[in-house]
Amino acid sequence: MSRIGKKIITLPEKTEIKVSGGSVFVKGPLGELTRALHPLIEVKIDGNAVTLHPTRVTLESRALWGTYASHITNMISGVNKLFEKTLILEGIGFKSEIKGDKIVLALGFSHPINVSIPSGLKVTAEKNIITVSGPDKERVGQFASGLRSLKKPEPYKGKGMRYGDEIIRRKQGKKSV
Repeated sequence: MSRIGKKIITLPEKTEIKVSGGSVFVKGPLGELTRALHPLIEVKIDGNAVTLHPTRVTLESRALWGTYASHITNMISGVNKLFEKTLILEGIGFKSEIKGDKIVLALGFSHPINVSIPSGLKVTAEKNIITVSGPDKERVGQFASGLRSLKKPEPYKGKGMRYGDEIIRRKQGKKSV
């Protein structure tokens, strides 16, 4: 039995949830999200309480039960309060700026890197701090991870792009005799 799946999910004010055609639709003040449902998971809505149940108890349905409960919880909290990831760009000559629907990064390569911003996400770049925000937790995390993978922080000087709450373990470097 899934501990997360058994919990009742409460809907905040101004948030609507609808299940139809094998999909879950969540609408709130900050946006609208959709996710396809697996046929082994059933969603029941009673007023402002949402519960999930497996249609048949199998190993796969027990695994998906808590997963879909977490997905729906993230969708509900995302349409009420945007998810946000912060990236910090460290290094001499490393710059970031927003031009239209693209983010242009100077990461020490011979050319600037242009990354298009997906629709539904809001990206801001002030000095060397990049903020990615949006209602979908997965898309925010995936885009921030894709940006970070362009120039991961190195362990000697810490140069590169790191998350705002990430701590880089430093190595000692060469010792002189």
